[in-house]
Amino acid sequence: MNDQDKNINKDFDKDINNKSSLEEEIKKERERYNQLSNEALIEEILEAEKTLTLSKNEQNELKKDKDNWQDKYTRLQAEFENTQKRWEKSKDHLKNQSRGNILKNFLPLYDSFKNALKNEGDLHIIQQFFKQFMNILKGLGVEPMKVDKQELFDYNKHEALTTIENEDIPNNTIIDIIQDGVKLDKDILRYAKVIVSRKPKPKDNKEAEKVDENLKENNKEAEKVDENLKENNKETEKVDENLKENNKETEKVDENLKE
Repeated sequence: MNDQDKNINKDFDKDINNKSSLEEEIKKERERYNQLSNEALIEEILEAEKTLTLSKNEQNELKKDKDNWQDKYTRLQAEFENTQKRWEKSKDHLKNQSRGNILKNFLPLYDSFKNALKNEGDLHIIQQFFKQFMNILKGLGVEPMKVDKQELFDYNKHEALTTIENEDIPNNTIIDIIQDGVKLDKDILRYAKVIVSRKPKPKDNKEAEKVDENLKENNKEAEKVDENLKENNKETEKVDENLKENNKETEKVDENLKE
């Protein structure tokens, strides 16, 4: 082997060595790159997870806000509907109340007509007047309440003027009807004034004493009602006087017609 060949071999060995070292460096750089790439990828994934977590939290908050507003809207809607119902009910009640205040002025006339029908005389004319009057009241929604004797006393419909002891009749039973009750649609325009039975007070009976105290309170209320009745009777007397004057005028007209 000559010197030239030796030099070629040396250069070849160097090249091989250089190639090996380059391959090692490339391998190291590749490993380093892969490591850096993995770390960057991990960081990106972590950032993405954070962003996703924040988005989920924001979504949850938005859902809570939506639910809260939905609840508020539902409550407000329910309150509005309830208020509207109460207003409608109050409006109807006030309407009936104003009508009732006017119609109460006709009740003494109703009582006078009814009392006149019990007396002898020209009942035919009075019956016609009474029928017309009742039709007018019925058209306005006013009707007498049906109250029967032997019916149990009801605070929602009746007003006890007084009580009478009676062993043979059940307690709190209506014995007599003094004045008819009148209703306006579903409202009570005037309570029926009645006399109610009560059992005689047993001796040394505490429960009977309590009942007696309640009856005393009812009697006080009955006295107040009696005062109102007296005022109504005065108005009824005035109406009766007007009816008498009308009858006199009717008689005069009849006499003139006969002549």
